[in-house]
Amino acid sequence: MPPEVKQGAMQHSIADLAKELGAVPGQVSGVLDELGLDHDQLQFKADADTLELIKDAVKEASSSKVIKLQPGRTPRDVAAAIGAADNEVLKALMTKVKVMATLTTTLEDEVAEKLAKHFGYEVQWVEPPKPKPKAEPTPAADEGKGESRPPVVTILGHVDHGKTSLLDYIRKTNVVDKEHGGITQHIGAYQVKVKDGTITFIDTPGHAAFTAMRARGANVTDIVVLVVAADDGIMPQTVESINHAKSADVPIIVAVNKCDLPTANPDKVMQGLTKHELIPEAYGGQVITVNVSALTGDNVDQLLEMILLQAEIMDLRADPKQPPEGVVIEAQLERGRGPVATVLVVNGTFKIGDIIVAGNAYGKIKAMSDWSGERLKAAGPAMPVEVLGLNTVPEAGDRVESAKNEKEARDLSEGRISDDRAVEYKHVKRKVSLKELITQTTGGGPKQLNLIIKADVQGSVEAVKGMLEKLDHPEVAVRVLHSAVGSVTESDILLAGASGAICVGFNVKPEGKAKQEAIRQKVEIRTYKVIYELVEDIEAALKGMLEPKFEEEYLGLIEVRAVYKLTKAGVVAGCHVTDGKVLRDAKCRVKRDNELVYNGTIESLRNVKQDVREMISGQDCGLRFVDWTDFKQGDIVEAFRMIQVD
Repeated sequence: MPPEVKQGAMQHSIADLAKELGAVPGQVSGVLDELGLDHDQLQFKADADTLELIKDAVKEASSSKVIKLQPGRTPRDVAAAIGAADNEVLKALMTKVKVMATLTTTLEDEVAEKLAKHFGYEVQWVEPPKPKPKAEPTPAADEGKGESRPPVVTILGHVDHGKTSLLDYIRKTNVVDKEHGGITQHIGAYQVKVKDGTITFIDTPGHAAFTAMRARGANVTDIVVLVVAADDGIMPQTVESINHAKSADVPIIVAVNKCDLPTANPDKVMQGLTKHELIPEAYGGQVITVNVSALTGDNVDQLLEMILLQAEIMDLRADPKQPPEGVVIEAQLERGRGPVATVLVVNGTFKIGDIIVAGNAYGKIKAMSDWSGERLKAAGPAMPVEVLGLNTVPEAGDRVESAKNEKEARDLSEGRISDDRAVEYKHVKRKVSLKELITQTTGGGPKQLNLIIKADVQGSVEAVKGMLEKLDHPEVAVRVLHSAVGSVTESDILLAGASGAICVGFNVKPEGKAKQEAIRQKVEIRTYKVIYELVEDIEAALKGMLEPKFEEEYLGLIEVRAVYKLTKAGVVAGCHVTDGKVLRDAKCRVKRDNELVYNGTIESLRNVKQDVREMISGQDCGLRFVDWTDFKQGDIVEAFRMIQVD
C-alpha cells in the first residue's frame, strides 16, 4: 500500500530532490514507483513525513549505481533516469551500442541495459503500473441519485430487415422536427423527443461497430432494439446481433418489422427467438416484442413507449452537476475543422471552454453542436454532441473527462501515452491460441476456452457445436460464444477480440477484412475440412498435446505429353508445365478424365539430362513418381506442398 499523503502536501521537483541527495532522477522516480506514489517525469506531491520517507529510500538507492526502469522505455527516459543530457545518451546509443534510434524510439530491454551500463549504471526492471481501467462511466455517482435521463438505444439486426427504415420513420415522428420542418442528421447519434419523453439513438453501422466500442470498455448502450423481418425470420446476422447484445448484458426489445406484408409470419419469429434463449412475453417470458411496420408506421409509437417503459424500470439517472464525463462514439479528421469527435455525455455537463481529455487526446472545447447541426453552449447527460478543439483524433470508446487546466490535461494525456507504450510493449493483452492454451492450463491460466464457430451449412454448425460442447477437461471448459453459417467475417473477429475467443471455420474461409482485423486484434483463426480434425485439435489443446497444423499450398499444373521407357532411369513422364510451377519432392495428385489415379510424391525432376529443383509455367520437364509408373499421355498432375501454419 502506498503511504497516505496527508493534508498540506506540496509539489516537489524530482530533479531538485535528486540534486540535493546526490542521486539521479531515475533513482527518485524508481523510489516513487516502488512506494506507489503518483508522479510524472518532473514532479510529485508529498507531505513532510512522506518526503522524509522518500529521501531515506533515495539515499539507500543512490548508494549503488542502480536505476529502476519500466519495460519499453525510450532513450529520453534513460537520459532522465541517469541525469544525462538527451544528446549525450543518443550519441552513446548510436556510437557505442550501435543502435540507430530517435529520442522517442521504444528500446528493447537489452539495449536499454547496455546504454545504462555505458554510463556506469545497472538497470533494475520494475513492473509498469497497472493501467487505470477505462471503466464504463456511470450515469450517476450513487445508485438512485441524480436526475432521470433519457435511455441510450442501439438498433441491431440482419441486413434488409428494416433497421434504416425504422430509424428514418422514428426521426420523422420527432415532435420537435415538426416545428422545424424536418432534420438533417450530422452525426452518428441523435435524440428523438416524443410525447412521454426523450430517447437517444446511437446510429451505428451494425453490430460490428457496437462490439468494437464494447471491446474498448464503452458499454454506453442501455437498451438494444433487435429488428427482425416478419417475412424472413431469424437470420445469421440476427443471431450475431443477439449474441453481441447478450455479451454486453443489456435488455433486448424485439421489433418484428414488415408486419404489413401478406407473407408476414410473426409467430415464426417468436418461435425462432425461443431457440436463442429469448422468450417473448406472449410465451411467458420477459422479452418485449412489438409487431411494427416501418413503411406504414404501425405500432412504432408503441415500440417507443416500450423503450421508455423499459428505461423507467431501469431507473436511469445522471447528475448534471457532477464533473462531466462522456464517451467518444466516433471521431474523424476533417479538412478545415481538424479533429472532430462525437461525444455522448454520460454524466455532468460539458460547456464551451471546458478543458477535456479523451483517451490520449486533449484540448479545449471550441465549439459544440447537436445532431441537427445547431450550436450549443452546454450539453447535459445522454445528449450526443459534436466537439471541436482536440489536439488529435481519439478512438471510438475513449472516455472523455474534464481537467482543471491545459497543463493537467497535457500531463494526463502524455502519461497515458507513456503508460500505454510500456504496457503494450511488455504486457500486451494476448488473445488465446490453441498452443498457448496448453501451457496456460498448467500454469493457472484461463479456465474457459471461448470459441466462435462458422461453417458452410447449418447442419455442420450444429454438428461441430454439439461435438465441441461435449468435450470435457478438468481445467478448461469449452464455451461457444457464437455459431452461424457463412465465412469468418470482420464482425466475428471483433467479437473474438472483445471476448478473448478463437475463430473456428469448417469448410469456410475468412474474408479479406477479417484476416486484416485478426492480425490487428491478434485473434487466431483456424479452418478445417474434416470435422474430426477440428475436434481432435481442440481436444488435444485441452489435454496439452497439440501437434503442428499443416495446410496445403497449391504450386502448379503439369500435363503428361509423352511416356518414355529409358534403360537406366526407367519409365519417365515427358511433361509440360501449364500453370504455376513444379518443385522436386513436391506432393502431387494425378487425374485422368477427372478421376484421381495417383496421390503421392514426385521422386525426380529433370530438364533434358540435368536434375533441377524447379520448373515454371511454359517449360518442359521429365518426371518420375514414388512407387508409381502407370501414368499415361494426357494425365493432369497437380503439384502442391504442405506448409506448417501457426
